[in-house]
Amino acid sequence: MTRVKICGLTSTDDLRVAVEAGADAVGLLVDVPVDSPREIDPQRAVEIAEAAPPFVTTVLVTMPESPDRAVELARAVEPDAVQVHGEMGVGDLAYLTASVEAKVIKVVDAGDPDEARRYDEVADALLVDSVDDDGAGGTGQTHDWDRTAEVVSTLDSPVVLAGGLTPTNVADAVRTVEPFAVDVASGVDRDGVGDETASGETVSDETPSADGRKDPDAVADFVANAKRTHSAPTP
Repeated sequence: MTRVKICGLTSTDDLRVAVEAGADAVGLLVDVPVDSPREIDPQRAVEIAEAAPPFVTTVLVTMPESPDRAVELARAVEPDAVQVHGEMGVGDLAYLTASVEAKVIKVVDAGDPDEARRYDEVADALLVDSVDDDGAGGTGQTHDWDRTAEVVSTLDSPVVLAGGLTPTNVADAVRTVEPFAVDVASGVDRDGVGDETASGETVSDETPSADGRKDPDAVADFVANAKRTHSAPTP
């Protein structure tokens, strides 16, 4: 069964929404140099992480200026995993992995398969996303799922699929890519649910809420649609 991460929580109310919907993991955005209504300060991240129940993975999502800053944040928040966006060399990621108790997830560009392969041996998991020029995700854009599926089949690391996912397209994404997990942020924000996406190459029509709060119905539908989906049998 595909696991589900609800990313960009800003409150314990959002945590409750995600947990009640059956999410396996929650993401907390801290120290990202992009304008996001989902970014919170480290202390708020600590509060939400401490409120998470057992068996729900807490993920610190950050785009740090250095590996040492990522280590500092991980030690402050004490998440189960650290998700790193932006430019960080393989050696620096290996240093981070060795310096924190949390699992380390590296975000890689869906348009650059070689990047995923470079980090395959040093990351605990890879998150394939539609990223911007600075390496940040959360663009609200899908990518070529067929191409991503080809890359996933060559990797040893668990792969988390992100990028423009919504309650209406996540089932198609899971069937096509067969990822370990899926990740959603703006696609389940209040007033941020996009129109149905017909293929893995279109841009979702999202208008996220100004405060990044989650829509309970959208979260519930997303989790249910992702988890009930089974891969097509091999002919």
